[in-house]
Amino acid sequence: MRGIPASQRRSRRSKGLRRLGRSRRRVVAVTAAAAVAVAGMAWMTFAPASAAPEDAVAAPAAAAAAVGATTPFTSYEGEAGTLGGGATTVSVTAAPTTQYSSAALEASGHGYAHLAATNQSVQWTNNTGQPVSYVNVRASIPDSASGGGITATLDLYVNGTFRQALNLNSKQTWIYEGASYNSSDNQNPADGGPRVFWDESRTFVTGTAIAAGSTIQLKKDSANTASFYDIDVIDVENPPAPIAQPANSISITSCGAVADPNPTNGAANSGSVDSRAAIQTCIDQAQSQSKILWIPQGTFYVKGTGGLTAKGITIAGAGMWYSNVYRDVPLPNSVALGALFDVTSCTVQNFHIDANAPSRNPVGGDGGAMDTTGTNWVASGLWTQHTMSGFWASGTGGTIQNNRLTDIWADGINVNNVALNASTGNNLTATNNFVRGSGDDSLAINSAAYNTNSDGTKTYYSPMTNVTFTHNTAIAPWGGKGLAIYGGSGHVVSDNYVSDTSRFIGLGAGRFGVNGSDLLSATVSNNVILRSGGNAYNQGQPAVHIGNGSDGQGVGIVDKVTVTGNTIANSLYDAVGFSTSTNTLLQSNTITSPGRNGVVVAPPNYPAPSGSATITGNTLTGLKSGMTAFANNSSGFTASVTNNSWQGATPQGPYGGTAAAVPGTVQAENFDTGGQGVAYNVTSVNGNGTAYRSDGVDIETTTDTGGGYNVGWTGSGQWFRYTVNVATAGTYTLSLRVAAPSAVTGALHLSNAAGTNLSGAVNIPATGGWQTYTTVTAGITLSAGTQVLTLNQDNGGWNINSLSFA
Repeated sequence: MRGIPASQRRSRRSKGLRRLGRSRRRVVAVTAAAAVAVAGMAWMTFAPASAAPEDAVAAPAAAAAAVGATTPFTSYEGEAGTLGGGATTVSVTAAPTTQYSSAALEASGHGYAHLAATNQSVQWTNNTGQPVSYVNVRASIPDSASGGGITATLDLYVNGTFRQALNLNSKQTWIYEGASYNSSDNQNPADGGPRVFWDESRTFVTGTAIAAGSTIQLKKDSANTASFYDIDVIDVENPPAPIAQPANSISITSCGAVADPNPTNGAANSGSVDSRAAIQTCIDQAQSQSKILWIPQGTFYVKGTGGLTAKGITIAGAGMWYSNVYRDVPLPNSVALGALFDVTSCTVQNFHIDANAPSRNPVGGDGGAMDTTGTNWVASGLWTQHTMSGFWASGTGGTIQNNRLTDIWADGINVNNVALNASTGNNLTATNNFVRGSGDDSLAINSAAYNTNSDGTKTYYSPMTNVTFTHNTAIAPWGGKGLAIYGGSGHVVSDNYVSDTSRFIGLGAGRFGVNGSDLLSATVSNNVILRSGGNAYNQGQPAVHIGNGSDGQGVGIVDKVTVTGNTIANSLYDAVGFSTSTNTLLQSNTITSPGRNGVVVAPPNYPAPSGSATITGNTLTGLKSGMTAFANNSSGFTASVTNNSWQGATPQGPYGGTAAAVPGTVQAENFDTGGQGVAYNVTSVNGNGTAYRSDGVDIETTTDTGGGYNVGWTGSGQWFRYTVNVATAGTYTLSLRVAAPSAVTGALHLSNAAGTNLSGAVNIPATGGWQTYTTVTAGITLSAGTQVLTLNQDNGGWNINSLSFA
């Protein structure tokens, strides 16, 4: 974080770039339109996926052109339920004025239902269209007077009839930071400044499944002894039957692993059997015999500070609802922990991982769930809770897919180039994952340049390349960003859903500190970012940030980040902020109801002494009185700001107001008015702009006969439109005045308003220079009357001065 003293920066800033090993130290699908429609509301309902596989996971409601993960459960927000008995709701109604947290700020939807007296309740109707046999409740109950948490029950009713008591606890919540801001392990209530309010309790519904159309009610009865029950969200689903043990597999029970039947509810069962050695024995057998390691139904304990190591095998369970591996570390802990699973070139799938950690720091016994590296590895169908990180992953060609991560103490999914002593992180993919309630970044691409070793030497790493994050959901991270890109190149981040950050940026693209890799290119498109940003360190952070300096170190290169087609709604502060970065394209994004300003270069705490960006074709609505749609607070940052909604929309029409006559000549620089995405489409803004026309792009002075201007900087996918009036229908000869230093095959084609290719592919010969012109021709057929023709640039490397029709 920019402006934070080194002693106060989040501890993950140093952990993220260390060489990691066994002893390392760590620190849903909705359409964009639907997201905008509900952006002013404090809730979002997630819908089930039909015929979901056993390892599919949660996401917002699926629809055409959906963003976020697609999963088989439906989430009902507490604040959207029907209240009974005097229950109330609590929601964030304004941007925070303090750097400290609150239950509402950390809640999904930034709101919840509050049950504080006997007979108070919240209720929903099962409108999933299918039975419900499994519920997962995200709730908060009070801490004990001295810290360390309590246990209590809350009653579940179906159609008004008591069904069962749900076990809840606060043993893995309630951290206090009043004495040390951003503390991760202080459980002393006397210090004040509470954070980490929410935990999730999952269970099968007893008796018959809850039929479609039935009511589901959570009610505080006299037997429910907690003084209050805050209900954030309930996930409901109907899991498939357990997966059968596959052929050619070894069950961990055959090596002596013993399942424990008692529920954990925030703490380990002291009478359980330690199965760590047995599981490792079976892993070794599976490796030597080329077999699958099978984890059957039940909860299997791994006790102590050691973990499990595997290479080149498949580790599989009966499903995330049935098979559970639980890490039980003696507390307080004094040993630096690795992950529960250290796996290389493995496929790991279909079980649940949990731990007894009551805080993020090593004293709480908090280690990661799964560290992975190697080649073509897969992590799928895992549900992870209460571990330091969910996935810490490096290597080449790995995939993290179809997973749930809830109540994670630090990063949910962190792909990097250092995990398990690797030095590369290339062609890695995270897709269709659901992350809720992480204590650091929900999703992160984390490229290290080097680490300094204990002897002062440095270990260097290859910058990460070609990482893909698509269709993931990140909700309510309480200690980090929703989605972060830290260094590397060629990354694609698209169709993700990010909402309800409590302290930090929703989506950021930059570099990770002094020893992070430069970010040299990334495409960020079609993501939805709702109710994001935060006030950590009293910084008023934006929902979306591009540039260096978001980690407290304003260093390094952030270049060629393309941010297009995203929806940014109800940001707590500024919607988009720029710090030092170059060649950013912010184009065709939709910004709705920002809490403060729209787009700001160098907002408070994010300096941009230099840089450049093209900001074009963006739409902003719902700007508050006294706020600014766009502000550039830096004299050294060059921003080309054109054709955005706040600049006054210009309708498409012929340049000069009159359609060009055909037969006749159309000057290339006289493309229609209307701006980016309407009259033209360019990937960057070049040329002299205002020298000829105020919305001029890619224009320069020409030395061709007759002088004037030409259009240059051609490139694949760009196009320019021209409104013409054709006197007589018929076949015309199209003559193009073009220049090209080298020959260009399939340089362009002319199309009509329906997209029909009129000219076919037009080749341009080498003319010897950018201002050495020749004429190329094509035959086209035109109808009579006023019409719009589009000059499509299919391959770049040429200039055009005019188009003549004869």
